Amino acid sequence: MMMMIRSTFLFLLFLPGLRAVDEDEWPQWRGPNRDGVAAGTTWPGSVSEDHLRLLWRTELGKSYSGPVTSGGVVYTTESVNDEMEAVRAFDLTTGEQRWATEWEGMMRVPFFARKNGSWIRSTPATDGERVFVAGMRDVLVCLEAKTGKEQWRVDFPKLLGSELPKFGFVCSPLLTGDSVIVQAGASTVRLKKKTGEMVWRSLEDEGGMSGSAFSSPVMVKFGSSEQLLVQTRRELCGVEPRSGEVLWRQEVPAFRGMNILTPVVHDGTVFTSAYGGKSFAYQIDKKKGSGWTPSVAWELKQQAYMSSPVVIESHAYLHLRNKRFACVNLTTGEETWVTKKSYGDYWSLVAQGNRILALDEDGTLRMIRANPAKFDLISERKVAPKETWAHLAVSGSKVIVRELEALSVFEWRSEVASRAVGADPGKG
Repeated sequence: MMMMIRSTFLFLLFLPGLRAVDEDEWPQWRGPNRDGVAAGTTWPGSVSEDHLRLLWRTELGKSYSGPVTSGGVVYTTESVNDEMEAVRAFDLTTGEQRWATEWEGMMRVPFFARKNGSWIRSTPATDGERVFVAGMRDVLVCLEAKTGKEQWRVDFPKLLGSELPKFGFVCSPLLTGDSVIVQAGASTVRLKKKTGEMVWRSLEDEGGMSGSAFSSPVMVKFGSSEQLLVQTRRELCGVEPRSGEVLWRQEVPAFRGMNILTPVVHDGTVFTSAYGGKSFAYQIDKKKGSGWTPSVAWELKQQAYMSSPVVIESHAYLHLRNKRFACVNLTTGEETWVTKKSYGDYWSLVAQGNRILALDEDGTLRMIRANPAKFDLISERKVAPKETWAHLAVSGSKVIVRELEALSVFEWRSEVASRAVGADPGKG
């Protein structure tokens, strides 16, 4: 069973050293480890109102980007009047607004993406001192976490001479040591957190549609080698995080470059799945005296869309392009089950122990038992009246839902949660 960390701190390896992150924080895209795994309070047995109560809710401008938390504050973005982009900070417990900062930055996305709106997309990241926010027009803004005061900004088209990305800035910033890494400016860029000064630029693209990365980078390990895993519109790549050197690259077939989800790593293989392509596991090896080499370990015909998977006990749980939910054995490549029922267009997934919280874009929150033998739904409940495209956040005892035009904070009922601590999280 995947072990849940129960301590005051989670210790995460951020280059060049360790940074302590409180287990109650959800500081970036998909949580502390960017893998969709939550520590903190053990979840009770369902998502019913008896177990999960609404703490507060506030209406906001539209947004696709997920909320993040640090030090008892929740940060969220919004698009205002088709002209401005804004960031707001709220007390996580009371909902009191701490500050708000905005700037001009809206743009219209093309094609089918426009039917759902041209709202801000990237999920911010925070180290407790600063908040890093990507605006649609390929701009990265650094704000002081306590006040919202702007510290610096980088306009990548101006800095690098790159084209404005047609779908906006979609990648969510990655914090590592004294740096922030983003896929922007038709490339992957490492900047100094304090100043915004560029350290290196890698994986430069010719620009245009192929330069608008949808996925978000993660730090991973292959053996003793720590690498930056980057999925561009066309390729999956390993990058040396200090120098920006490209260590290996692997083409990932997809319709119009729609490699959207964040890949996951399991036992030396990288799992990814693309719209208009397939699901792949790539084995990443290095032979003595030679460089790193990727190879296809296995493939499946199933296609993901926008949802990034969670991994529990060697199995990936994945929402598919056909709106069904599936379980894949990452060791063998076997699809152990797929639901007959179709759901919404997008699910955001958070795991704890052998349970999964799945937020459907139709506003339904589901609790699912991670069971390789069958789809095991524990409970479900409507938690939002409008679409919920933003990624779910779980911060200690709080469950944070960013619906299209509001932010809601729910809390596990303390008497129920306290009884659940130490219990088998799969029973309930």
